[in-house]
Amino acid sequence: MLEILTLVAFGLALYTLNASRTSAQKISEEVLRLRREVEALKAAGPVAAVEGQADDVAAPADAADEPDQETFEGPWAGTTDELEKGRAIFGGAPAEETPETVAASETAQDVATAPATPAKPRESFESRIGARWAVWVGGVALALGGIFMVKYSIEAGLLSPAVRLALAAVFGLLLIGVGEFVRRRTQPLIANAFQNAMIPGVLTAAGALTLFAVTYVSYAVYGYFGPLTAFVLLAIVSFGTIGLSLLHGQALAGLGLLASMLTPALVSTENPSAWGLFGFLGIAWLATFAAARIRRWQAVPALANAGMLMWTLLYLTQASYVDVIPVLLTMLLLALGHGLLWPGSVTAEDVPRPAATPAAPSTALDRLFAPPLLAVSLTGALAMVFPALVLASKVPTIAYGEYAFAAIVLALAVLGTLRGWAIYPALLSAIAAVGGVMKMTALPGGLIDPFTLIEPPTLDGAQPVSVLGLVPVNLLLVLAVAYAAIGLVAVRLQGRGERAFAAIWSILAPAVPFAILAVSFLTLGNLSFDPRHGLLAIVLGLVFFAAAEMFSRESEAQDGADVTQWAFAAGGFAFLVLALHALTDGLATTLGIAILGTIAVFATRLRRWPVLPWLMAAAAMLVAGRIAWEPTIVGAANLSKTPVFNQLLAGYGIPAALLALSAFELRRWPGERIRNLLQALASLFVLLTAAILVRHGMNGGVLDSAVPTLGEQATYTLLIIGASAVMMSLDLKSPSPVFRYGSMVVGVLSVLSVLSAHFIGLNPYFTGELLGKWPVLDLLLVGYLLPGLAYGGLAFYARHRRPLPYVIMLALTAVALAFAWVTLSVRRYWHGEGIADWKGFLQPETYTYSVVWLLLGVMLLAIGSKFDSRSIRLASAGLVLISVVKVFLVDMSNLEGILRALSFIGLGAVLIGIGLFYQKILSRKSGTEDAAELNAEA
Repeated sequence: MLEILTLVAFGLALYTLNASRTSAQKISEEVLRLRREVEALKAAGPVAAVEGQADDVAAPADAADEPDQETFEGPWAGTTDELEKGRAIFGGAPAEETPETVAASETAQDVATAPATPAKPRESFESRIGARWAVWVGGVALALGGIFMVKYSIEAGLLSPAVRLALAAVFGLLLIGVGEFVRRRTQPLIANAFQNAMIPGVLTAAGALTLFAVTYVSYAVYGYFGPLTAFVLLAIVSFGTIGLSLLHGQALAGLGLLASMLTPALVSTENPSAWGLFGFLGIAWLATFAAARIRRWQAVPALANAGMLMWTLLYLTQASYVDVIPVLLTMLLLALGHGLLWPGSVTAEDVPRPAATPAAPSTALDRLFAPPLLAVSLTGALAMVFPALVLASKVPTIAYGEYAFAAIVLALAVLGTLRGWAIYPALLSAIAAVGGVMKMTALPGGLIDPFTLIEPPTLDGAQPVSVLGLVPVNLLLVLAVAYAAIGLVAVRLQGRGERAFAAIWSILAPAVPFAILAVSFLTLGNLSFDPRHGLLAIVLGLVFFAAAEMFSRESEAQDGADVTQWAFAAGGFAFLVLALHALTDGLATTLGIAILGTIAVFATRLRRWPVLPWLMAAAAMLVAGRIAWEPTIVGAANLSKTPVFNQLLAGYGIPAALLALSAFELRRWPGERIRNLLQALASLFVLLTAAILVRHGMNGGVLDSAVPTLGEQATYTLLIIGASAVMMSLDLKSPSPVFRYGSMVVGVLSVLSVLSAHFIGLNPYFTGELLGKWPVLDLLLVGYLLPGLAYGGLAFYARHRRPLPYVIMLALTAVALAFAWVTLSVRRYWHGEGIADWKGFLQPETYTYSVVWLLLGVMLLAIGSKFDSRSIRLASAGLVLISVVKVFLVDMSNLEGILRALSFIGLGAVLIGIGLFYQKILSRKSGTEDAAELNAEA
């Protein structure tokens, strides 16, 4: 089988050479013919040339009506540039351009461009098979032929190993020489469509593979070379292949790159050196990028970045001892190579776009996230980010790994600063900076993992050594400052060109240093008082506010808002908030955040920045977050038990007052949304203040998670009702959607709270809670009657001011609470202060329910008639209906004797009285004519 493959390979090689020779002869003949035609055109004069070219141009226009046929232009249908190349190779002076010929050519060009350019024909199957696949298969066959020749000679024992290897090396060099010969003599006129299947490049690739295989077999199988010699020879073959790729195309460069990346894996030594490994890889990478810059390649440099990433990760994760200096220098080389060599200073206009690709992106964001040479810049950034993250995860296992991590991140950020195409290096540097710092300090397995110790605990009681002392806090602070400085420079530089890139940097500049500083403070700092983090945060905050002022003066806002101004002002505010957390604690921190927001609001008198009022809203959110984290503000142990006048009044009340003051200050601010938001937050904080003070006062100065009592819940209900009334009054005085809809939302929420808590969850009938010793001034008064009266007053106040369904809801809630108060008061009369359901019902108690329900229905009917409230009259009708049902279903079966009779007599009397009352009401409301007509009929 091997012999057959060898014969086939040699046959394909001979066929390829014969085809090349035949093609060369045809090309020579075509060039001679073209030269004769040019000489004839020169002799005929300009007019004849123009007419001839016009006729030639008109021919395709006439043929356009014919059906399209799949055609393919042969390799000898060259262009003018290719003809000039042919003259340079085969001899012959170029024709001198006279004014007449220049004019004739321009006229012919104008004539030729008049018709529509026909679409480029698709390549036929015959062309794909004959012109492309044959070349590549032939190249593979040649390489296999060389390998099989060596294998056959080994098996047959014809020649010694040295002779066989020498012949194979000669064969490889011969292939490279033949490739160069063919390139120089036969290929200048091959169409551009076959540039990825050029015969010289395939022959050269086959020769390079043969030389690479010979060198490796000489070292690994026969031991003719030592590791150093083999490494050098393999490197020479690899670099030579990369150099020849400048003549033969990108595919050969990829082959040379692959060989250079495989060389360190194929040659092993007893004492491997990281310096030798990364030095060789760096040189190979530089050679690849230099060739890519000359030929404007994209695929090969992207593959070079991938190979560098693979080797770096293998070394960092698999080496028994990691020397971080070579890795760091290699990463810095990558940053310099991308910034200075390739892509370097390239722009979108410098990179030709293939005809098959869509048009260049039009919007700023499209241009930003689809930069020129995207594959090169993205793979280069990834080749630096992943090693940086691995170094961060290996701290403190790798010596000085944290310093290398910081240097790589900053180098990537500098690259994103200096080059307009480096959007992905900029973004990935931010991700690497924050992710690496979190991995080193906070995530499991990092430096601050409480279970990570240098040595395990011992039985003799000796304390293990913690890794916390090894954390380079100062390095993290320097990293934050350096990244902030790079970000500010980037905004300045990129702002002169692409504003979208400058906007991205204006967000990264404060966000990344803030994240680093916050993680460092939360994990490594003193949470009570840390002047190092606090003072640095103050400095950075002031710097970003100054930067916001400077950029606001230099650049005009677009679309009503400047991203740089918003980002820098928000970043400066965030740093000052972090400084408050580092330098203060408890109540002082909470009040300081609210005061900072208020200062930002009053700063609108000096600078009309749209971002300033929103900083107060952010401050309110932060205060709310602190309250959710620690409701006592100062800690349960430090909270005073004095009712009302304690730390809660200041911690909740002062932010509420400052929010109200800020909303008032913005009464003439052009934007209504922020003013409405601050009004809503102020209302919410007022309610929160009242609720927390009630909770504190009714629980003996203790804030815990115990279930509230009915009295406490009733206090909350009364506060919410009062808040709804206050917001309604504010809306009537100064119309605001916050007050208008907020009052109704608060009212609906309070009604839902009453239904769930007063009637079910905290009802003394179900809970068994004692009502108190005084019959009327008891828990039922606070829990039912007072909220019922409050809802009735709120419904009366909301008439003609709020939607009718909302008013009806409030009125019905008032009636329900009054009904509950009357019913439970009757039960208290018969059972005392304990009215739990397990006590059952007495016959007099059952009769009393009927009486009081009927009386309540009559009273509600009178109130509804007095105030002309249809909803209250309907509620009274409902109560009477309930009483009727109770009398006929309950009293008839459970009552006996005089009580049953009195129940029915009372019911009948009340119903007759109600009927008479309604007759008078209806008669009074009817017109005089209707009344006269009724009297006449009577």
